[in-house]
Amino acid sequence: MQDPLNHHPLDNNLLERMCRRIARHTDGMRQETPVPRVGIGIARQHSTPVTTVYEPMICVVLQGAKQVLIGDRVLHYGTGSCFVASLELPATGCVIEATRDEPYVVASLSLDREALTDLLAELPPAPPSEPAPGFAVEPVTTGLLEAWDHLLALLDTPEDIPFLAPSREREVLYRLLQGGHGPMLRQIGREDSRLSQVRRAIGWIRRHFDQTLRTETLAAIAGMSVPSFHRHFKAATAMSPLQYQKTLRLQAARRLLTTSTDAARTAYAVGYESASQFSREYARLFGAPPARDAERLRAAAQEGDAL
Repeated sequence: MQDPLNHHPLDNNLLERMCRRIARHTDGMRQETPVPRVGIGIARQHSTPVTTVYEPMICVVLQGAKQVLIGDRVLHYGTGSCFVASLELPATGCVIEATRDEPYVVASLSLDREALTDLLAELPPAPPSEPAPGFAVEPVTTGLLEAWDHLLALLDTPEDIPFLAPSREREVLYRLLQGGHGPMLRQIGREDSRLSQVRRAIGWIRRHFDQTLRTETLAAIAGMSVPSFHRHFKAATAMSPLQYQKTLRLQAARRLLTTSTDAARTAYAVGYESASQFSREYARLFGAPPARDAERLRAAAQEGDAL
């Protein structure tokens, strides 16, 4: 099997062992496992696009492939790829390669910024680098795969988790810092980096997504001039601050519509001043007007579907 990004050979035996290990513990998607911050998943067919907010995380694909839209960027990551989001990012993703016999298999790790910062404090300083984007896909290395295998092995020996999980999580972070994700992770681990400054502004937007957004306020929170803030925000998230806020509003509206039939009231609840503008932007993101999408969501919930 070849790495899809750099064509270095991957260890088939290691990948297959990791897939079998995950299959022993789930036949679906588990966002939480007994190992802190670790999630695992298996999908046996293609999925419809799901829009959500990615929290800072690391995701390694062991089999199959997924496609994700973040802002104006489309990412495709398959077997032997590692996706890292260092910021909270609105995204739309779907599984694009999966069959019953060869399912999509994935493992994820929520990014612990404190653990990352502690590790960086013990490593030699890296040479200065250009501001990094807030997300990226890179090929895994053998060392990184082995570190992931060590971490996932704790699923089979839960009595070891309290004692070994911190060091094995640290091993994964260490291997990531050595690879292509290193510059991004180093920046998110420093309070004075551009990514950390953008992250502060994102925190404000997420807490006040239903309020009027003033770029001057966000730039001040980030500690940048307005032009610099716009530039660095777009470089980190692949969207403007206004686009970021709009996506959060629409996602919040969709959650409300699972229990409400009043689209106009929902629009105002999430900060829109125009119900018609809300309907247009909602349909553009989710593929159907609010009322029709709400009917579909409620019907699916009644059938027990996971959307």
